[in-house]
Amino acid sequence: MRTKTLKKNKINVVTLGCSKNVYDSEVLMGQLKANDKEVVHEEEGNIVVINTCGFIANAKEESVNTILEYVQKKEDGAVDKVFVTGCLSERYKPDLQKEIPNVDEYFGTSELPGLLKALGADYKHELIGERLTTTPKNYAYLKIAEGCDRPCSFCAIPLMRGKHKSTPIEELVTEAEKLAAKGVKELILIAQDLTYYGLDLYKKRNLAELLEALVKVEGIEWIRLHYAFPAGFPMDVLDVMNREPKVCNYLDIPLQHISDRILKSMRRGTTEAKTTKLLKEFRAAVPEMTIRTTLIVGYPGETEEDFEILKNWVIAMRFERLGCFTYSHEENTHAYTLVDDVPEEVKQERANIIMEIQSQISWELNQKKVGETFRCIIDRKEGNYFVGRTEFDSPDVDNEVLIDAAKHYVKQGEFVNIKIREAADFDLYGEPAV
Repeated sequence: MRTKTLKKNKINVVTLGCSKNVYDSEVLMGQLKANDKEVVHEEEGNIVVINTCGFIANAKEESVNTILEYVQKKEDGAVDKVFVTGCLSERYKPDLQKEIPNVDEYFGTSELPGLLKALGADYKHELIGERLTTTPKNYAYLKIAEGCDRPCSFCAIPLMRGKHKSTPIEELVTEAEKLAAKGVKELILIAQDLTYYGLDLYKKRNLAELLEALVKVEGIEWIRLHYAFPAGFPMDVLDVMNREPKVCNYLDIPLQHISDRILKSMRRGTTEAKTTKLLKEFRAAVPEMTIRTTLIVGYPGETEEDFEILKNWVIAMRFERLGCFTYSHEENTHAYTLVDDVPEEVKQERANIIMEIQSQISWELNQKKVGETFRCIIDRKEGNYFVGRTEFDSPDVDNEVLIDAAKHYVKQGEFVNIKIREAADFDLYGEPAV
């Protein structure tokens, strides 16, 4: 009599969206591994967990398409089970259950224990800080807070992630030590809003104190700050940045717009004058600082005049790094009550104009780096080049330093001094300094 062989399950975690989702997937994978489950990231597996993004239209579309793709694989017998988690699932669970019923189960952003149970695993509290990192071994994201208390009109994140909740300093230090022990050299601090860190736990903005604790972690050489909010920014952070060589002279501060009329409608709690003053204070306090920002064009009611104000301000401010997005009309946000009146092609045209201006600024700033030597971290080898970054660049979104692999060898995951030989809009070309 033939006995049915028990097939060992392999769980494939698929991550969509931002670095905060990457972090959540890594925590999930760490928990599964601790439960002796075989788990992979975006490889073949007979059980699939899709960690979705629900932020803007494009991201939602990608998430839905990915769910449909794996549901089809399930129907074809290529996978056995499909589970969906993350922001899209948090925001639209009833709709998804109705429209795509062939998913085994949907889970929201805070339902990790339930998801683990469905995967035959137990949530282990003692595993704080244990993750299976999916980034190159030299850097990792460190999520210092969850959720957001800001009332920005266009943003659905509080709907999906809840209120701001800081992680205690000692837990983050433990996590950083565990990451350093695995060979991580760079921590990228992420949250919906770094500026708010500590207000709920310590009754004051405590980002500077957190940085003071993290710089003491042995093995960590770079600490990078992502997603600060302009209103109420704790200026003591700049003192730490100046004093501590481990804290990169880099700040990602999404400003979204600069026309006072639009800022007011966006509920950003700031003005053009206040924002410009803040940026001047940043540059005066840390002259070497690279500022990255992101902007939204085509917000409801954005006139040609509003766009001109934004465009001229981008020219004047000469940001080192800048990204530009077209406005996405998101239900259940305050801005959804406004008329989405800027045509899609106008939105796109405005975004293109901003990025063209930025490309020229970036080219000019990069030319000044030719002949200089920078300490770079080598992330990977791609094609004929080793790809590295300076302290002024974050992975995936910023400039890269390319080293010709046919002529030079550099070790991935290590710091190397690179002399810049030539520069394009967003890439630098260099060789190891002798």
